[in-house]
This record gives sequence, C-alpha cells and structure tokens, in this order.
Amino acid sequence: MTISQQHLESRLWSAANALRGPVAAADFMTYMFPMLFWKWISDTWTWEHEQAVADFGDALNDEIEADYHRFDLPEGTHWNDVARSTLPNLGARIQKALDKIAQANAEKLAGIFGDAAWGNKERLPEEHLRNLISSFDGLNLNPDEVSHDMLGQAYEYLLKYFAEGAGQKAGEFFTPRQVVRLLVRLLDPQPEETIYDPTCGSGGMLMETINTIRARGEDHRTLRLYGQEVNLTTSAIARMNLYLHEIEDFKIVRGDTLRAPGLRNPNGTLQKFDVVIANPPFSLKNWGRDTWESDPRAFCGVPPKDKGDYAFIQHMISSMDEERGRVGVVMPLGALFRAGAEGSIRTCLVEKDLLEAVIGLGPNLFYGAAIPVCLMIFRKEKVEERKNKVLFIDATERVKTGRAQNELGDDDLDAILKAFHDSEDPDGEGGVSLRLVDLSEIEANGYDLNIGRYVAGAEAEAVDVTEALATWQEARVARLAAEEAMIHQLKVAGFDA
Repeated sequence: MTISQQHLESRLWSAANALRGPVAAADFMTYMFPMLFWKWISDTWTWEHEQAVADFGDALNDEIEADYHRFDLPEGTHWNDVARSTLPNLGARIQKALDKIAQANAEKLAGIFGDAAWGNKERLPEEHLRNLISSFDGLNLNPDEVSHDMLGQAYEYLLKYFAEGAGQKAGEFFTPRQVVRLLVRLLDPQPEETIYDPTCGSGGMLMETINTIRARGEDHRTLRLYGQEVNLTTSAIARMNLYLHEIEDFKIVRGDTLRAPGLRNPNGTLQKFDVVIANPPFSLKNWGRDTWESDPRAFCGVPPKDKGDYAFIQHMISSMDEERGRVGVVMPLGALFRAGAEGSIRTCLVEKDLLEAVIGLGPNLFYGAAIPVCLMIFRKEKVEERKNKVLFIDATERVKTGRAQNELGDDDLDAILKAFHDSEDPDGEGGVSLRLVDLSEIEANGYDLNIGRYVAGAEAEAVDVTEALATWQEARVARLAAEEAMIHQLKVAGFDA
C-alpha cells in the first residue's frame, strides 16, 4: 500500500524536528540525508530479496540473489538490525554499519554517508538520535510503497526546507528550482549528450536535465551526468540525490574545481561536455589565483584574487565541446561591468563571439544572497543570425515578490524562454524587454555588458550600488555573529566581556 506525498513529507519534517536543539538548522542535512539513504537502501534490499525468493524459491542461492540487489548490504548492517536495537551506544553502531556498507560498495558508495559524528553524544545526544530513528522507522521506502518520483520530490522538499533555515550557507547546496529549470531549458539538453556541473552542490541542475528529457517523452537514460563539488557533505548529498531518483550513469568527484579539476582525460587535458551548467559561489575570494598564471583555462586572462567569477566562466568554456558545446552560468550582476582584469577578460570573451545572451533576473532570488543576478549563456557555434551579436534580456518585471525570496512562475519561465528563442517580447507589453546588439555597439561601450545600456527600462549604473549594499549587509551579519562567538569564548575562558 503506497503512502501519500503529504504523509511522507510530514514524517520527514518530524524527523528533522527531532534534531532541533543540539544540532544547528544549517547542519540538519548532515544527519538527515544519510539516515534517509540508509533506510531506503535497507527497505529496497528487503524488497529485492522478496522478489528473488518469489522467483526462485528453494533454488535461490547467494550468487543468484546478488543479481537482484543494487547495493550489497553486509550482515548486521540492515536498518532493522541496528536502528531497532535497544543496546547502548547506538550512534557508534550506526557509524560502524554505514562504514561497512560504504566499504562493501566502494565503487558506488565510498564517502557517500558524509562525515556526521554519529558516535558523538555531545553533538547528538542519544535521546535525539532515537527520536530521529523513530520518525523514519514507521516509513517503508521500498518501490511498492514509495516511487522514485515521490522520493525525489521528498528529497527536494528537504533541500528547500534546509535552505530556508541555512541563511548564507544555503547557496552552497541549493539553487532555487525555478532558476535551475530556466537555465536548463535555455541550454536545451538532448538525449545522448554529456552534462557537467563544476559546482554541482546537491545535484539539482543535473537532476533537472533528467527531468527535462523525461518531460519531453525522451529517453533520459542516454544522458551522461558529471559533476564536481568541493564540500564533502554536499557532494555526498548530490550522489544520494541521483541514486534516489534511480539515476546510476553519473560521476560526481569531490574537490576544488578551480585548483584541481577532477574530470580529465588520460592525457591530463580537461574533459569536454555538450552542456556545462553551474551556479558557482558569487565573487569567491581566495579562489586560487596563484596557480592560474600558467593555467590553459586562463585563455582570456587571470581574474583578480578576490573575485573568482571569471575563473569559473573560463573553466566552463574550456570544458565545453568544440562543436555543439554551450554554457549556462548564474552570475552576480557586477560581473557584467566591473573594470580591471575582469573587464579585459570580458572584452576577450565578447571578441571571440562566445557570449550568446545575458538575461537579467534582478535581486533576492537566492537564499542568503540579496544581490541582483543574471544568466550568461555562451555557445561554441552560434546560429547565423546571432553571430557577432549578443542578446540582452531584462526579465526583472517577470520576477514576483515572495516570502523568503523572490520567485519565478511557470508562465514567467515560458515567457523568458520564448523571448530567448524568438528574440522578441512574447506578450508585447514589456514584461520581457530585449534587444539583439551588434558587437560593434558593445565595443563602443567599452565592453560594458550592463543590461541597462542596451535595453530600455532596465536599471543601469544603480545596480552596482545595490550589489555593494547587499554585500555590506551580508558582511555585517557575519561580523555580528563572529563578535557574539568571541564574547562567548571569552566568558567561557573566565574573562568578563
């Protein structure tokens, strides 16, 4: 008997609340996702075992049964063997079970359970751990009870829930799904193509390419997905996300994409992909400039040490296929007009006729980041009518004010997509303002890509102030938090603060 989506999400909400108190909201996912994945593996393993028994009966042996299982579950590591035990030191036994499962499936699951300190009772008291387990225990996550689509939606539900409570950390693992959907559809992935996200977070952009192909009634299984993510927990979440959606043809590597790109050919060169898509960290400081002076990815120049935006852009362009490659990237609006090294790189990219479109979306679309953002689309081979031109689109009027952050609806996405593909406002009422601009005009403007220079009604120079104010506010919040932590430590040390 299947359960409803609402019931599943309600139980997951209850599980997350079991962590409230000793665990900070931003760290809920460190415990929740491994627990969900372990329960799913265990319930699915039991379901597969029952299928094998039904098919072979007394003739069943270990060799035959192994073919039924996606993952090997060593003896004593099943959820029922550990989580339902009343023995003490539950966290330590969970840690041991998860380690054994990862070791038994080293090629697929190495490191997938992250680095949660299950045995640390100060960080997660056993009472809270047992409450967490109790919330999951009543759920049966086998395929008969919960489809992969339902489980995937529940996973997305958790990601959004954690993003709302994570503040500035949210951008490390969650990009709003409307923005992801828009960017993927702009790049139009096709069956049999390779898709790469160099800052893949929780895997949302890779998953959306799958969803896009499925929605068109095409075979998503021919896609090959690749990603890199620097954060251990987040890279594990991405892999779990794909497995829970029944996607297995993927490769997610962990590491710093700018300092040590992990997807290379045997000869050491970067792998090339049909679609390269990302929402990299905005204006990343200390991104590794010292290693880029001789890096072939710096084909248009070396970005400033305190802003890594154009390092990510050049890495992505260096990673796209030489014939049909295209790149879609989320950028802070300042990347369109900041001077200095970034201005030189921007000039080079435009002169090489790699930039196809700039789409302004406005501020407050992302958790923990109020600055205005845009989408930049690069293409190796433009269609004839767009060669030596750049399409500028101001879609800020299509963005609606929301509770936690601003939003794009399905009708807004459709309007922006139609404007991009047809080079005209779909409703003729200024909801999407756009213009196809010759490179000669951009050159005359000093290769400043500020949308307001080319599209009537779009904000121009004021956006730099908006970005500066938003950055100041985020820095102020971080400073206050640091001061509070320092005062606490002084009090603990016996100083009168």
